[in-house]
Amino acid sequence: MGRKVLIIEDDLAFGTMLQHFLQRHKYDVSLVTSGKDAREVLESKYFDLLITDLKLPDDSGMELLKLARDKENPIPTILMTGYADVTTAVEAIKRGAVDYISKPFRPEELLMVIEQAMQESDSNLVEEKALKSEKVVQKKNIAKTKSKSSKAEVVLGNSDASTKFNKHLRLVAPTEMCVLIEGESGTGKEVAAQTIHEYSNRKNGPFIAVDCGAIPEEIAASEFFGHIKGSFTGAVNDKKGHFEAAHGGTLFLDEVGNLSYQNQIQLLRALQERKIKPVGSNKEIDVDVRIVSATNEDLTKAVEEGRFREDLYHRLNEFSVEIPPLRERKEDLLLFVDFFLQEANRALNKEVLGLSPDAQRAFFNYSWPGNLRELHNIIKRSVLLTTDNLIPLEVIPKEVRHAVPEQKEESMMLSKEEYEKQAIVQALEKTNNNKSKAAKMLNIARKTLYNKLKQYGLDKEY
Repeated sequence: MGRKVLIIEDDLAFGTMLQHFLQRHKYDVSLVTSGKDAREVLESKYFDLLITDLKLPDDSGMELLKLARDKENPIPTILMTGYADVTTAVEAIKRGAVDYISKPFRPEELLMVIEQAMQESDSNLVEEKALKSEKVVQKKNIAKTKSKSSKAEVVLGNSDASTKFNKHLRLVAPTEMCVLIEGESGTGKEVAAQTIHEYSNRKNGPFIAVDCGAIPEEIAASEFFGHIKGSFTGAVNDKKGHFEAAHGGTLFLDEVGNLSYQNQIQLLRALQERKIKPVGSNKEIDVDVRIVSATNEDLTKAVEEGRFREDLYHRLNEFSVEIPPLRERKEDLLLFVDFFLQEANRALNKEVLGLSPDAQRAFFNYSWPGNLRELHNIIKRSVLLTTDNLIPLEVIPKEVRHAVPEQKEESMMLSKEEYEKQAIVQALEKTNNNKSKAAKMLNIARKTLYNKLKQYGLDKEY
């Protein structure tokens, strides 16, 4: 196992789900449900990271943060809160929390926060983060709120593969058909599902995303259908399940192939009857949901091998959409780079313009096995490490730097002159055609900028 993580979460089902998810990603995870148990464990064991709920029945996340920070070897701490309290988040950051995350969130979101926290801890950046201003934290909270309430941001792409894929999304979105999205890990299946939701007649209803691979079999019924207080050990309150939460909207089942056979039976029954029964209850609840599911494995093969029910497969696969991997749409690479670059600039309060020619060449040579998720993470990391206007080759990961060129992609690379022209245009657009500011952003003299504008035939446009 990898680094030791302690989760303090009084919702046993939710905490167990996070524990199993992080264990799958090679973390050594311990789970406790009270502040008392947390304090006892922290006295006897060392952890590389503490993840605690802000409000506990017998304690406070802020007090546990203080305990972790006051230890001889301070433990980096992430706070979870369902209250989206900006003031508390600001105070937590000032007191030394490396980050916070607002509920509800997906396990993947927490994983990204953890990985960034670990990087910052290793780089001795915790103190610097603790001194961030209230304004920065408020911006972060506003950005999170927008991302959950507004339309999913989508880069459509211009390649033939992307055009065909987007056409299928727009075609099926207004219908009530169940959609199965197929594609490799990291291709953006959840974004595709959100796009279907936003262009459907259910766009004003909820969009609930569930990672089926992160739900332990023993609590899957509770997660999907909810439970009533006292129905099992740890059920301290009534809980609404994903089906009820998605009523009137869309329920997205990611990695649906990971459901156990028993859970598949329960899911099929809910889809057929459009009714659910919370664990421990005798009352059935009517639900109106549209199902969009996703998988990175061949479900037809799983059906043949008896691992996935054929009747459920046909129920989920009324219409299928396949997302092409990034290596098959390299024509869109710079489009995706620019999208993630702008996102990283906003998040990190930076103004990086793009890739240096050498970095761009390496990006085109690389096969991107992790697809858009890998590209997104590398861009964010590179922007963090970049001190100039362009991302240099040395800050990108070695596996990308040392990628073997593919001859068929050479024609897609921009020449140094074309890239310079692109950078100038981007700088002028960002500064509203203020040439002095643009020259400063490009780190060149104003006179040099005028010469470049003339050289590239841009003087009449700008």
